[in-house]
Amino acid sequence: MNAASETVRASNFVGGEWVGAGSGRTYQRENPAHLDEVAVIAPDSDASDVEQAVAHVAEGYREWASTPPEDRADVLLRAADLLAERADALAVELVREEGKTLAEARVETRRTPQNLRMYAGECLRLQGESYQAAGTAMVLTMRDPVGVVAAITPWNFPLNIPSRKLGPALAAGNGVVFKPSELTPLLGQRLVEALLDAGVPGSALALVHGHAEVGKALVSDPRVGAVTFTGSTAVGEAIHGNVPPWVRTQLEMGGKNALVVWDDADLDKAADLVSKGAFGLSGQACTGTSRVVAHERIANGLLDRVMERARAAVVDDGLRDGATMGPLANLAQHEKYDAYLRVGAADGGRLETPTHGCAPEGGYFARPAVFSGVRPDHRLAQEEVFAPILAFLTVSSYDEAIETVNATSYGLSAGVVTASLDTALRFARDAEAGVVKVNQPTTGLAMNAPFGGWRRSSTQTFKEQAGPSMMQFYTREKTVYLTPEDPA
Repeated sequence: MNAASETVRASNFVGGEWVGAGSGRTYQRENPAHLDEVAVIAPDSDASDVEQAVAHVAEGYREWASTPPEDRADVLLRAADLLAERADALAVELVREEGKTLAEARVETRRTPQNLRMYAGECLRLQGESYQAAGTAMVLTMRDPVGVVAAITPWNFPLNIPSRKLGPALAAGNGVVFKPSELTPLLGQRLVEALLDAGVPGSALALVHGHAEVGKALVSDPRVGAVTFTGSTAVGEAIHGNVPPWVRTQLEMGGKNALVVWDDADLDKAADLVSKGAFGLSGQACTGTSRVVAHERIANGLLDRVMERARAAVVDDGLRDGATMGPLANLAQHEKYDAYLRVGAADGGRLETPTHGCAPEGGYFARPAVFSGVRPDHRLAQEEVFAPILAFLTVSSYDEAIETVNATSYGLSAGVVTASLDTALRFARDAEAGVVKVNQPTTGLAMNAPFGGWRRSSTQTFKEQAGPSMMQFYTREKTVYLTPEDPA
């Protein structure tokens, strides 16, 4: 094994120290492109490790909360600079641990510092309001940190998504206990390292690696003031059931995202948008395109173009030159991919693309799969797959198209490809989704815009990423009544 592929050991960070799990247990995470290569060995923590982490942060975060906001901003800016300096090395580690291509990894490692720079500005924008009162009395509001924030993040964006939670939480003066996905412990640790190196005190930040036991213990701890989670709908719903009712909760979960291609669309452009949304990141994005809803007049031409792009995909180790798709993240993802290939066929869908012949051997590789002849009630059109499997549906009218788009229990992202402003605006009004894209892939988000879904895709209480509600989630409003002392 060469130096570039040497196994790395991760650690918990609790009470200002890098430590292992209290039990001494560890687990291995393999490189999903080379299953005989261990990418990282991490602590397999349990509830006692969580208890210690929360106790330290609950006691110590006030040091950070009392830090002047301009100083907190400086720390986040330094962390951003450190991540930018380390971006190329982090991208290689990201490929080995998570599986995306190097080009996709570089997009993430270069965007993450920009997130922290934006949140640094939020340190200085926290503000209250004043209200009319009788005589010389005053009524005003203040925003205080919520205290301890529990942050639980997924494996598909192991730097970007955690930075969108830890960044604003720390900007508001909170302490954070962070549980990254068990599939990407190393990248979660790299973010924490940058924050600590930049000056975040160890009393305000803890990192606990592990599996579901860690998350369950974390969100149910009564000292936690807020829970922020991004991941699958099943896990999000389980978390919601364990969070005390007085704890504010932000859950961003799954999607069954549709891209409508209208009869006036440029079909080559539309096929590019479909392919990017459906097959980019190996289909493992919550906003990924899993359904195409095509007008019947252009459906055959669009299908031909999408199949051409699917067949041209180069599925390989993300560090190999020319790779356009990396492996799926783990065995469970690959088994789910295989299962939904069978589901699509059993529902009467027609598999239009070959799904075998991936190289090299020894990884969780999967080729893009396109099913035509799918109906809105098919499982392939209803259930989140989180793999490069695309359901192709055909409609004859706008009303049928919008009914098809909205005919799921999810509501995360939806898009339309059209040359008509009228169609675009109608779709933006009628699509039941938290994100609507026009002539863009369903994936891809502006870092300074709010992000959140409808229905089962989100708790719909506070938006993630940016916007006014972002800092509201990480702070508590306090109303203060003030009457000056009578000088007499």
